[in-house]
Formats: sequence, structure tokens, C-alpha cells
Amino acid sequence: MKLISLIGARPQIIKEAILNQEFEREGIEEILVHSGQHYDFNMSDVFFKVLNIKKADYNLGIGSGTHAEMTGKTMIEFEKVVLKERPDIILVYGDTNTTLAGALVGSKLKIPVAHVEAGIRQEPKDMPEEINRVLTDHVSKYLFCPSKLATNNLKKENITEGVYFTGDIMYDLFLKMKPYFDETIINKFILEENKYVVTTIHRDFNTDNKSNLKAILKELNKISKEIKVVFPIHPRTKKRIEEFDLKQYTKNILMIEPLDYLSMMGLVQKSLFVITDSGGLQKEAYFAGKRAIVVMPDTGWRELTQAGWNVLSEPDKIKNKMDYLMNNKIVSNVENIYGNGKTGEKIVKLLNI
Repeated sequence: MKLISLIGARPQIIKEAILNQEFEREGIEEILVHSGQHYDFNMSDVFFKVLNIKKADYNLGIGSGTHAEMTGKTMIEFEKVVLKERPDIILVYGDTNTTLAGALVGSKLKIPVAHVEAGIRQEPKDMPEEINRVLTDHVSKYLFCPSKLATNNLKKENITEGVYFTGDIMYDLFLKMKPYFDETIINKFILEENKYVVTTIHRDFNTDNKSNLKAILKELNKISKEIKVVFPIHPRTKKRIEEFDLKQYTKNILMIEPLDYLSMMGLVQKSLFVITDSGGLQKEAYFAGKRAIVVMPDTGWRELTQAGWNVLSEPDKIKNKMDYLMNNKIVSNVENIYGNGKTGEKIVKLLNI
């Protein structure tokens, strides 16, 4: 079997690296194509060592642009590679413009498309990621779902064939990289286990709206009077705090530079809980056995909020949600929501049937 994997963003590189190990084990030929949509890897050498990340066979050099430009350019250049290589399957990941471009090329050339991380749904329906994932799901032959809720989402849209609950490949990553989690920050700031919370805020609806950002910082300031708040701050958030003159609300918060994956996971696994608007971190907190307050109107990981593990919060209700978490520690149906850490193995076996 010959397969083309199309990637375009940093998380997709990591997911592909996990699957690549399984492809090699099963004797499947993989051609790796990088669209060039995001070209800042910013990964530790440990990733390359542990995951043996391979160099792309093709780099389309798309770069940035409007949604139409990125999707269109990727389709044009990717189609040339597909026509040259003649793969049996095209594999795409997640919900980027690269994902949709690859799915459209494959479906129009009548080559089966496999979608890793299928079935995720989130409001609002007009957000670019939601459009990309819905359209990709509807033209894919193999739909590999990270949770049972994702399979149910597809069923509601009358997609039932080729749907598999495989688990989340990011859990595979978490388990592989856990021995390398970096606790340097914990030691540097003399943090005690379960006596601090980790927060990240970077979404435009939270940072670019002065009243929302002010409310969030005021809530974090309230929380800091009871427990230390550690805030690896995104450049956009830092810039807005200065622009909106909100520094007065950050005096009691430990503001630090952004962290890479290994340092962030080292910090999270010793924390009490997490406050975030990051799609990835709210799920990674679950992997680490930590609950999260999600400062978003909705989440792509609804299975965690439905199970009562994570809670959604409005900007001015974070402290109330913290009190709720602290007083409601018993939650149900939270084991193995994202599988057993063997998602990569399951996906490759299903493709190799």
C-alpha cells in the first residue's frame, strides 16, 4: 500500500510522526507532503529523537494568505504531487485549510481520504475550523474519531460508514513524551504540587475585547489571593494588556514567557487545575488528570464538559467556576474517553485491512 500524508501545522507534524512509526512497522509506504501553511516548527530536539520525525518528501511552500489563497494554492500544488505519486489513500489531520485542500483533491481524484480527528463539532458553525472539519468529514472514506461523542456527531449527519472510534492520537503523544516532561519552571519559581493553577489566554474574543480581557484578569486576580496563578503569556495577550492599560490587575499573577509542550506539561501535571481558552490544553489537562475551566462559549471537546470533568466559563465567572470545581470533585464517565494510547496502531491496522 502507498499512502500520502498531508500536513501543514505543528500539531499535524507530531500526529504524523506517531503514525509514521506504525506505517513502517506494518510495511506501508508513506509519502509525506508539507503544505508550508505554518513553517515555524519550534519543537525540542527531544521530539525528533523520540518520534523520529522525518523530513517531508515534498514541501509545497504555501505560506500565509487568505483562507481562499491558502486552500486554493494547496489544492493546485498538492494535486500535482498526487498525480505523480498515485497513492492508494490520502491521509489528512484536524481542521486546517491544508486539511480541507487535501480532502477535496483526494475526493475529486477518486482517491479514498482518511481523516484523523474526525467528528469534532463546535459552535459557532461559521468559524473556519468548523467549516474545514465538517466538509472534510463529508468527503472522507475513513473517519477516525477521537471520542465516542465524535462518532455520534457524525451519525447525526447521517455519516455512519467508515466511522471508527480509535481514540485520540494526542494521548499517544502524551504517553510517549511523559518521561521527558520538563519541570525546570516548577523548580525555578519554587512551586509546590497542587498549590498553583496554570492559565493560558490567547483567543481573539478574549484578548481583543477590552471588557472581556479586563474581566478575565480581575477574576485571575481574585483567584491569586487564594492560590498562586502561573500565566505563561501569549504575545498577543501581553500586547493587549499593555494597550488596554490593564497591568494593575496582573500584580499578583506570576506572568512568565510562553512554554513549549514539554515544559507546559511538566507545569500542568503538578498543578491543581487549569484555566484556559486553548483547544489543546483543555484536553491535555485531562490526560494529566487535571480539570480545566474553559474560558470559551463552546468547546470542540464537549465530551469533557458533558462528563463534568471540565467546565465552560464566561470571562467574569471564572472564580465562581473555580469554587464549583473545588466543591464538586466527583465526576463520572471520565476514564478512557480518548482511548488507551494506542490510537496510531488502531488507525494503521484499519487502513491496512
